[in-house]
Amino acid sequence: MMHYTGRFAPSPTGPLHAGSLVAAMASYLDARAHHGRWLIRIEDIDEPRTVTGAAETICSALAVLGMHPD
Repeated sequence: MMHYTGRFAPSPTGPLHAGSLVAAMASYLDARAHHGRWLIRIEDIDEPRTVTGAAETICSALAVLGMHPD
């Protein structure tokens, strides 16, 4: 039996913006609808554009909206 895993993978280049929020919400709701887990995966692969503290800011914004990763 395969278990559903949804994920949200933003780049830590700034605060959460509307487009990323829509993607996160769709991913989150899809994972919950499938009784699966939801993961946040943040990688700073665009190092020159990475903003210090952006990953924490993004995760905090999602938490305020009730989207907590498993």
